[in-house]
Amino acid sequence: MRDKWSSKLGFILAAAGSAVGLGNLWKFPYEAGSNGGSAFVLLYFIFLILIGIPLMLAALTLGRKTKKSVFGAYQSVDQRFSFVGALGVIGSFFLLAFYSAVGGWVLYYLKEALLNAFTTTNPDVLGLKFSELLNSPLELIMYQGFFMVLTTVIVLRGISAGIEKVSKIMMPALFIMIVIIAIRNLTLPGSFEGVKFLFAFDVSKINLDVIMNALGQVFFSLSIGIGTLVTYGSYLDKDDDLLSSSIIIPSIDTGIALLAGLATLPAVFAFGFEPTGGPGLMFITLPAVFASMPFGYLFSVIFFFLVFFAALTSSISMLEIPVSYFIDEKNTRRLPTTIVLAIVIMLLGIPAALSIGPTEAWKSFAVIGSINIFDVYDQFTSNVLLPTGGFLLSIFVGHVLGTDQAIEEIESSGVTFRLKGIWSILIQYIVPAFVGLIMLNSYYELLLTIIGK
Repeated sequence: MRDKWSSKLGFILAAAGSAVGLGNLWKFPYEAGSNGGSAFVLLYFIFLILIGIPLMLAALTLGRKTKKSVFGAYQSVDQRFSFVGALGVIGSFFLLAFYSAVGGWVLYYLKEALLNAFTTTNPDVLGLKFSELLNSPLELIMYQGFFMVLTTVIVLRGISAGIEKVSKIMMPALFIMIVIIAIRNLTLPGSFEGVKFLFAFDVSKINLDVIMNALGQVFFSLSIGIGTLVTYGSYLDKDDDLLSSSIIIPSIDTGIALLAGLATLPAVFAFGFEPTGGPGLMFITLPAVFASMPFGYLFSVIFFFLVFFAALTSSISMLEIPVSYFIDEKNTRRLPTTIVLAIVIMLLGIPAALSIGPTEAWKSFAVIGSINIFDVYDQFTSNVLLPTGGFLLSIFVGHVLGTDQAIEEIESSGVTFRLKGIWSILIQYIVPAFVGLIMLNSYYELLLTIIGK
């Protein structure tokens, strides 16, 4: 018998956890602050309503209607589109391969933060740990392995007993911790500059690049193109309300992204640091901020627990994609399937972890142009598979499955879809057009990276 969610709350928290990842904690706040503050946030909300929510509803509908893995979902409706599901399965391997390396960094920092909390009241050394970690191949592999073990243990327990149960604990805990950090940061002298950076309405910064950034942030934040939501949707009962879920999940994701801005940027500005985008904010800048803060050692522990929970709730969704495929399509058992796939992904991830570390043989091994293995995995999933998968999902639900069948599935739970006419137009024409722009822009950025511009 196929596993399923035991409650709507468990599903919503698990799906929101899959969307809330490491990128929410640094990328959204930085993107908002650098692209017009609340003007960017306003654009983000517009695109969330026009693109994110309709596409999420499409993914959940396809999953629940077919009750199959992402590959089986496409194949059962039209075999010609099986390759779209295959892209999702393949993409999950590479996405988790490099994501597990970053998850290993988080585990390492959490361990160091805990050690510092018990041995010193000065977490200043945390800011120096990143280079130390990257210069230790054994630790890079070891902590990546620990992270994969934790991910595997949760997934092998299944949907209701594993992913759902853990999400019910981690997501509320994540919310509480991010609120604690945000409140503490907002009490710091000079913190309002960070709030202004995040929310000041500066329409003069709005241009085509900012519009594309807002559009891309909506799409990538929800991680729709990789197949997670189709997979999670396949474990839903027929009486589950897809309409409310497709609104609540993006709302939680967006709310946590905004809270992440308040949990990082006010403190960064209060202590005179630059709000540098990228992992450097999380692993270098913020530890230095904690070092300057009263009781910083305590807040560093809370923060890295928060980051760890965000990383883990995303990684379990990535692993569930291929596990679901092999169970559904190859009739394998969950326990051995999960373990074998985790080992394969770990082996794929080791070169990615080492390629940004100290081993010159790995660092200098450029796979495409000047891109190392870690960046190849990142670029392949972020700039090729995710946007391509999202574009083809909208085309598939809008024109192959058809909006009439999709609406019938949505309303099968007893809800009345009052905006079905608008949704039909959006998913058939508007969403493919905008996601197509994201896809073409991603291809263009990848091309520039390959040729070194």
